Amino acid sequence: MTRQTVRSQIADRAMALFIEHGFEKTTIEQIAAEIGMSGRSVSRYFASKEDMVVGNLTAIGQGIADRLAARPVDEPLWLALRHALDDHVDALDRDPDGSLLATSVMLAGTPGLRGALAKKQLEWQELLVPLVAARLDGERRELRARAVTTAVLACLNTAVTAWTESGGTERVAVLLDVTLEAVRAAAQPR
Repeated sequence: MTRQTVRSQIADRAMALFIEHGFEKTTIEQIAAEIGMSGRSVSRYFASKEDMVVGNLTAIGQGIADRLAARPVDEPLWLALRHALDDHVDALDRDPDGSLLATSVMLAGTPGLRGALAKKQLEWQELLVPLVAARLDGERRELRARAVTTAVLACLNTAVTAWTESGGTERVAVLLDVTLEAVRAAAQPR
């Protein structure tokens, strides 16, 4: 088995245990026992329990950055950013087994995970800022790109929070469009 396959198996089983017993109450040893490994072996694949929950966010952030880089350079920035989020948003809206909603509920309700989530989202920002800056003209492009990127990611977070609070009954795509439009409208001169 490849390292990535083993990581996926550990993360999948860990998530099931976290959802069943709670993140704080589940130990590395319990996860290891479930998959027939030692705690030490599990630690070779994951530095922490938090990483088992948010580790896949690195790949999601890279995917968003890759999609933004592939967008037409003449496409309006907000539209390009919205389309870059499409795959992630669509995955949340599909969520056939409810596992993404359960993960979102756990992230929202576990203080120890909020810091890990924030760290991963800062990684997303670092991936996106140069791509956004390349689409801007004028002075202080990086500063402006950081502001835009932060705003878009805040809109995504707000939409996902509302989706989580709705128990998955609202669509993330609709909620994201509402939040993005609110920010855009507030930025327009009156």
